[in-house]
Amino acid sequence: MSFFEKLKNGLFKSKKSFFSSIASLFRRGVDEDTLEELEEILISADVGFESTEIIIDRLREKTKEEKIKDPDKALEALKEILLEMIGDAVPLELSKTPAVILIIGVNGVGKTTSIAKISNYLKSEGKKVVLAAADTFRAGAIDQLQIWADRVGVDLIKQSEGSDPAAVVFDAVSAAKKRGADVLIVDTAGRLHNKKNLMAELAKINRVIDRELPDVSRETFLVLDSTTGQNAVSQAKEFKNAADITGLIITKLDGTAKGGIVFSIKKELDIPVKFVGVGEQLDDLQPFVPKDFVDALFE
Repeated sequence: MSFFEKLKNGLFKSKKSFFSSIASLFRRGVDEDTLEELEEILISADVGFESTEIIIDRLREKTKEEKIKDPDKALEALKEILLEMIGDAVPLELSKTPAVILIIGVNGVGKTTSIAKISNYLKSEGKKVVLAAADTFRAGAIDQLQIWADRVGVDLIKQSEGSDPAAVVFDAVSAAKKRGADVLIVDTAGRLHNKKNLMAELAKINRVIDRELPDVSRETFLVLDSTTGQNAVSQAKEFKNAADITGLIITKLDGTAKGGIVFSIKKELDIPVKFVGVGEQLDDLQPFVPKDFVDALFE
């Protein structure tokens, strides 16, 4: 099964609950009554109030300018606007090796499994991957990451629970250099409840990377659980204040009927979505393709 098919299946709840009704809505006419109902659907689907207002205004303008009355053309116009809202796909920046990907996010969002799935994806692309178990704070985090590393078939650099995360990263950087790794992925502790600790820890980790790998490509990905809705937006805002986030990983899209959260997050944060997850299998997390995502919401 292609990932697009998995994406369609994963977004079934969103499509069934909200987006599938839009096509039938347009068949009743493309007028102000339709736009009012569409507004309710989009807000209910967690697209967000501000994003919805923008979408409705643009659709109103577009249908008037182009004199759109045909329901299929109205749907295509809406899909074009949704694509514009998300923006273009932003590829991974891994050109200067060993590239570093820092993974941040609160516990429970799927951070560890996302690391495993990204590792699996990069390995399938021919990349040599090393993992750093720098979440030394949460009980069991290191053992959990070891299980996934063994399953994917990548090296894991670790120390004991409670160790200094920056020391783990130092060891991992050394190992990545010696082993000729293409990518070093660093797991970090999800300490959103204590932002000062989080900022201090990330700053220390980044200083080690700056010193030991001054010219490599760098990414910092925030993992968000789509099933938490607007709470995910709040989390993202907090983390954005604590770290220089370059991309988002949206997990569990198969577990929510409110896939519109992707539009809300993009509007609120203006950070590109880099990966989306729609299941538990290793290949159920893939790079985000905006057109595929929008098409999957309606097909």
